[in-house]
Amino acid sequence: MGSANKTAVVLATRNQHKIKEIRALLADLPVTFLSLADFPDLPEVVEDGATCQENAVKKAKETAAGTGHWALADDTGLEVEALGGRPGVYAARYAGEHATYADNCEKLLDELKSIPHEQRGARFLTVMALADSQGHTEVVEGALQGQITERFYGSQGFGYDPVFYVPESHKTLAEMTLAEKNACSHRGLALRLTRDLLKQQLDTTPSVGA
Repeated sequence: MGSANKTAVVLATRNQHKIKEIRALLADLPVTFLSLADFPDLPEVVEDGATCQENAVKKAKETAAGTGHWALADDTGLEVEALGGRPGVYAARYAGEHATYADNCEKLLDELKSIPHEQRGARFLTVMALADSQGHTEVVEGALQGQITERFYGSQGFGYDPVFYVPESHKTLAEMTLAEKNACSHRGLALRLTRDLLKQQLDTTPSVGA
């Protein structure tokens, strides 16, 4: 399929916040972005990898195989220096399997309540995997350095955004507009690299998807 046509890529997530960010950053591509909501009968992927890369690759491969389209999956971890790198790959379920964003943030702040400002360094890491229905996969990643705040700031974004402060911007991620966040965030960086991957595929792949 040439780049003049719309190529279908399935975003391997049901997280509407992630879908919004991805679509915003890749809107210039001649691609129709679907999501798992468009494939309600597709089984859930068990995220049992020990690393973000393992989870992202597994989600991308299984989604591509199950839909017959290219699939794009991400997995994000939060590494907090004072906690020895926790919550890491378990960031989304840090406070329990069915924890809310607020639950996770509150647990993190509670664990850091005795840690001074200068020792609250943290890093977000997003790994994105692009897979075709044959299992061929490309992986990119983006990272963002910051600090964990002592309380919630801002109402935008999702996840740990209200407690993740970006020194260069003098804001938490939740105090940024979507455009500001995408310009500096771990997911934004990974998605810009993903855009390059997709452009290569659009230029070189005679037939994409099913």
